[in-house]
Amino acid sequence: MFESISAYAYLVASALFILGLKRLGSPRTAPQGNVMAAGGMLIAIVATLFHQDIVRYEGIIAGILLGSIIGAATAYRVQMTAMPQMVAIFNGLGGAASALVAASELTRLNMAGANPDAFITVPIALGCLIGAVTLTGSLIAFAKLQEIISGSPILFPLQNGLNLLIAVGVLGLSVLLVMDPSDPRLLWSIVGLAAFLGILLVIPIGGADMPVVISLLNSYSGLAACATGFVIQNQVLIISGSLVGASGLILTQIMCRAMNRSLANVLFGGFGATAANTAIATSASGGIAKSGTPDDAAAIFDAARSVIIVPGYGLAVAQAQHAVRDLGDMLEARGIEVTYAIHPVAGRMPGHMNVLLAEADVPYEKLVEMERINSSFPRTDVALVIGANDVTNPDARENPGSPIYGMPILEVDKAKTVMVIKRSMSPGFAGIENPLFTMPQTIMLFGDGKSMVESLISAVKEL
Repeated sequence: MFESISAYAYLVASALFILGLKRLGSPRTAPQGNVMAAGGMLIAIVATLFHQDIVRYEGIIAGILLGSIIGAATAYRVQMTAMPQMVAIFNGLGGAASALVAASELTRLNMAGANPDAFITVPIALGCLIGAVTLTGSLIAFAKLQEIISGSPILFPLQNGLNLLIAVGVLGLSVLLVMDPSDPRLLWSIVGLAAFLGILLVIPIGGADMPVVISLLNSYSGLAACATGFVIQNQVLIISGSLVGASGLILTQIMCRAMNRSLANVLFGGFGATAANTAIATSASGGIAKSGTPDDAAAIFDAARSVIIVPGYGLAVAQAQHAVRDLGDMLEARGIEVTYAIHPVAGRMPGHMNVLLAEADVPYEKLVEMERINSSFPRTDVALVIGANDVTNPDARENPGSPIYGMPILEVDKAKTVMVIKRSMSPGFAGIENPLFTMPQTIMLFGDGKSMVESLISAVKEL
């Protein structure tokens, strides 16, 4: 009876996962999709608690309570600027959980004297391999985003060759484990080598590519969960893992297209390693930056009829999204058309700017994606750039010598006037200078993003 109830519960949970994932595709319906997916997971957990092989519930209940407390407290306290780091940690913990379940199941079978066939041992090997890679790779991504270690690529001679050698070794050990699952040394050798491989795969990736890395690691965590679902014969884990794996891979491809780069180039290109050597080449304008004041900017706004606001990671760091919304509302009250230009990889995770502006209650219809907004810049009076750097760099369009050449950008340099709010002239996360800052139509407004926007609001009020 309980098996039938669990089967129906898993079916309902899987349907909620799919419907929730579909609704996550739009900012307007994303909160509902999140609730639906969470409800599906709750149903799946409750149904699993009725499994007939559960002997004692004390440890399970303690784990649920402890995990819920830690998760709720962390989610409540984390700043939006640290959300990419939190996602990276979640990906890593998901991979670790999958590897632990797979390893525990093999240990249980060996202790029971069973002789598992390839249908079980292959998913065990895959779960441990992918899970270990996801764990250490996510920890390195977290450390780069948190600036515990350098965000620049860490390269050494024959690095890709060593990665290939370790990958072949892990696959060879996996084959041996399938042939002889009774040897625990094979299992832990796979976990150790895969964990080391995860570190080596992520350290050569620069900070500018972190949105792609996070998406890919998210896909890995789903694949590890799917493999573990086959290990313990849990249908809802197989389905949910497949959904996460597929959606993460699709998002990774979207991010790569937004940067006009292949996944192989992101993983093995070491982008950013030569940024310091190419800084002079990437600053072709050779001009001098013009510094302005909030009063100067207010006078320009007073004569404008259209403004496009371009948010970047600096906006997230300054927590300026609410002030930006207030500025936008004030400009609209003066009859100025205001829209927000969204680059797919602005920030440090996919959709970072959408989340920030949605948090500030900016209407969804005013958030315009790069492909649609670029044609509007030549007709725009003012492009207000707040903390965005690499995604507005015209060298990506015009300078073949730039490491980011070919990456689609927000073409803010085509606006009649460009205002850039930035703390200094320092390069962006990719470590590349931006000639936009020294163009004739550009005015630099130096200062903290939130404080400067608030100063702009005060200056506009005084007009």
